[in-house]
Amino acid sequence: MLSVTYTASLFGVDAFMVAIECNAVRSLPSFEIVGLPDLAVKESKQRIFTGAYSAGISFPDAEVTVNLAPADRRKEGSALDLGILAALCRSCGVIPSSVDLQKMCFIGELSFTGEVRRVRGALNMALSAAKEGLSEIYVPHENLPEASAAAGNGVKIFGVATAAELVSHMRGECVLEAVTTPPEKVVPDMRAVYGDFSQIKGQTRAKRAVEIAAAGGHNILLVGPPGSGKSMIAKRIPTILPEMTYAEAIETTKVHSASGILDSGCGIVGHRPFRSPHHSMSVASLVGGGKIPMPGEISLAHNGVLFLDEFPEFNKGAMEALRAPLEDSVVTITRAAGRVTFPSAFMMVCAMNPCRCGYYGSRRGKCTCTSGDVKNYLSKLSGPMLDRIDIQVEMPELDFSELSNAAPGEPSEVIRQRVEAARQISRERFRAAGREDYALRSNAKMDTDDIRRFCVLDEDCIRIMESSFKKMNLSARAYDRILRVARTIADLDYVAAGGEVREGIDAGGKIGKKHVMEAVQMRSLDKYWKNV
Repeated sequence: MLSVTYTASLFGVDAFMVAIECNAVRSLPSFEIVGLPDLAVKESKQRIFTGAYSAGISFPDAEVTVNLAPADRRKEGSALDLGILAALCRSCGVIPSSVDLQKMCFIGELSFTGEVRRVRGALNMALSAAKEGLSEIYVPHENLPEASAAAGNGVKIFGVATAAELVSHMRGECVLEAVTTPPEKVVPDMRAVYGDFSQIKGQTRAKRAVEIAAAGGHNILLVGPPGSGKSMIAKRIPTILPEMTYAEAIETTKVHSASGILDSGCGIVGHRPFRSPHHSMSVASLVGGGKIPMPGEISLAHNGVLFLDEFPEFNKGAMEALRAPLEDSVVTITRAAGRVTFPSAFMMVCAMNPCRCGYYGSRRGKCTCTSGDVKNYLSKLSGPMLDRIDIQVEMPELDFSELSNAAPGEPSEVIRQRVEAARQISRERFRAAGREDYALRSNAKMDTDDIRRFCVLDEDCIRIMESSFKKMNLSARAYDRILRVARTIADLDYVAAGGEVREGIDAGGKIGKKHVMEAVQMRSLDKYWKNV
């Protein structure tokens, strides 16, 4: 008997639907799977028959042929097990013909004991099934919290613990509880994980720079000797970032789910990710790769922060591979199996010493590096890479008076409120300009047309920019980035002055002389790179 049902397969962070066509004819027992299955899919025969036997499901002797359509696209992984089992049960009469399998999608791996095991990418596959109009989606019980985000608009999500439970539900012997509405996003207190800005002593200028970077989504470079607090400030940035929108949370969860790094029973990722890879990592680990490409660190940091400590120590190839994703917010990887595009809209935070020993230009530590050593160390950062870093700020050593001051600094929550208000101002501008993705945009993502419309300068500002352009030998990209930072500074000043968020492209205050001057100063580390 021929039966048809549906499952899904991952490719990158996206999923595509797979139609399972199963035909069982009474004959000598045999089992064949066609349609470009990988080894994990071919081995599903042993998992399905042993798992079904353990669950008390018996099949008559039959010649079974399973076709996975589309037949010209490779299918990988073990998530097809549950769909093949359902199709086989229908062909052999275990599931009655009155059950309409063609509106159902089955996702999950079978164990030898008959349990349905969690798979990576359950949310991605459930969303794909819902988009194709399937109304009932069955996933492993451990994947139910994440897959529930696909519920709603007539789509029901069922969590399945065992093969026996699924068959009993199909026969009407028991009823599985369905999730019909998507779950709410739970936002954890990031201060419990990363600490609070009130714990940071001194470094007023660096904290101001980080606030500007968070408000506009700008990339930032922190330069200073060991012990100046670079890592301490960087690791607290998630506590001042604005709360993710629901769309951003879904995007982030899809990447983490496809990578298999979601904890068991974890739902939607409610916080902005913070990724801090070691400088010894490979290019593939950073940008993604593999025979079947998997997301790298820059995609795992999507909608969050990518912290690169000891930045010059990173592999030069890995460092230069960041250039395109920083501009395009996506990374595209081409392999023999196909072309995959991963999202990579992240805020890059870099930290480095001014030289290899760390004490070049220090007031206290004695630098042991020669001028050639310093030049070689700093030259590891290419001009094009520096051009893509909006804010570059120096962090000097702390004085004793700063370290011994017992008064707490400004807490993260107060800073976060200003950052959120500045982001809201930028969203209003993008919305008024007709940007469909206005809720996901920040000042750092302004294109050329946006800069011309939102970063209008008066004559004084133009004179400052002209002087800076000539003295600092700025590139066109650096010029645009200064204007983006100036726009963010103007928004923050407008918020600090008690201005209310207005609708329209003139939301926030105008860019003034002091805003441009501060933005220029945020890129003035010439004493390090002028001779490199």
